[in-house]
Amino acid sequence: MSEQTARRGGAAWALVITSVAGFMAALDNLVVTTALPSIREDLGGALHDLEWTVSAYTLTFAVLLMFGAALGDRFGRRRLFVAGLAVFTGASAAAAMAPGIDSLIAARAVQGAGAAVMMPLTLTLLTAAVPVAKRGMAYGIWGAVNGLAVASGPLVGGTLTEHLSWQWIFWLNVPLGLALIPLARLRLAESHGTGAPLDVPGTLLASGGLFGIVYGLVRGPADGWTGSLVLTGLFAGSALLAGFVLYSTRAANPMLPMRLFRSRAFSGINAASLLMFLGMFGSIFLLSQYMQGVLGYSPTEAGLRMLPWTGMPMLVAPIAGILADRVGGRPVVATGLFLQALGLGYMSVVATADASYVSQLPALIISGVGMALFFAPASHLVMSSVRPQEQGIASGANNALREVGGALGIAVMASIFAAQGGYETGQTFVDGMRPALVVGSAVVALAGIAALLIPTRRRTERQATPPAPEPVLETASH
Repeated sequence: MSEQTARRGGAAWALVITSVAGFMAALDNLVVTTALPSIREDLGGALHDLEWTVSAYTLTFAVLLMFGAALGDRFGRRRLFVAGLAVFTGASAAAAMAPGIDSLIAARAVQGAGAAVMMPLTLTLLTAAVPVAKRGMAYGIWGAVNGLAVASGPLVGGTLTEHLSWQWIFWLNVPLGLALIPLARLRLAESHGTGAPLDVPGTLLASGGLFGIVYGLVRGPADGWTGSLVLTGLFAGSALLAGFVLYSTRAANPMLPMRLFRSRAFSGINAASLLMFLGMFGSIFLLSQYMQGVLGYSPTEAGLRMLPWTGMPMLVAPIAGILADRVGGRPVVATGLFLQALGLGYMSVVATADASYVSQLPALIISGVGMALFFAPASHLVMSSVRPQEQGIASGANNALREVGGALGIAVMASIFAAQGGYETGQTFVDGMRPALVVGSAVVALAGIAALLIPTRRRTERQATPPAPEPVLETASH
């Protein structure tokens, strides 16, 4: 086998393995939402307990993302990816066999920890395996699969619960994980970051800060924004993150070097990612309920009708990656964000208690194309804005900001919805959803403006820090 063929084979395997792993981790963000009534019927528990089956995963996932990336950089990205995948798979089986609500919540927390280790490493492993000229298309496919997972979580959860049982939303991960673990060991090459020692103070400050903020965001709509624990989490988390920033500006080997944010490319794409996920997560959270609770579709029917939005990344994102290779990521990302904002604004206008599907279809298509144009070039911009040995922590930071954005989006949208409407009738639901979608549209438009602040590709290349030597790649064992 020629070296070129071997490299193509390695790149193809890396794309398959990292995309499927990313799909599993992203899917479990929202997959439980439509299964909550069935879980309550089987396992019991109060509404507070059921909400924790969602929040436990979100919390550990968001909090440990940067730590997981740092572990991979220090001890080997492939090694930690396999370890995270094994933890995620085992916790999925434990969740499926949970005898009670408390054990299910515990399993979900462990699931999130495993996902936090493997998710940021998917991008670094993919980047190491794919030639530079082909990375745009590879990121496009990776982004399409991950975007589909985020958007289709409620559909997958509802369909499996409706036709099989809620346990299958967790059993689904087990055969996939068991297949990926040996493939990752055999087909992925090992790589490392800078080799610097773990930043223990920075890890504690960042993890504690993220925990406080995400806890406050996910519990705010349920417990009330003036609740003592919610306020404590938000204020303490903000203080710890401020301490993390101050510490990282002075530390010799910080987990997240603050100098990265001096790059307009790195700062711009991270701001755009946070705002994009804020608007998108909150919108999906409400629209999936709207289609079922107001328009009367079953979970499967609602999911199928949302395919022009949720399924569009599978068609458009690879093309977006190729476009980003040719014209640069900034114009593609900005165009996608403005289209997503337009689609959400359109939906806020046409949504009624008895809206026809035909009236909603243009909004779904526009939003789908916009989301697809965002995912691939965004990943490319993140990874190309830093040195190769810093790509792990850059990926972890970007994923952490996306998770915080998603949690903030659900919290903000739920609060606007509750203030303007409610679940009493179809009309009250629409009264609450429409202003929330307007806010979501405005936030995604702000993301588009942030993307426009990213330098053009040529300017970025001129201003980029001279690259350090590439990380040493060990030959993958066969």
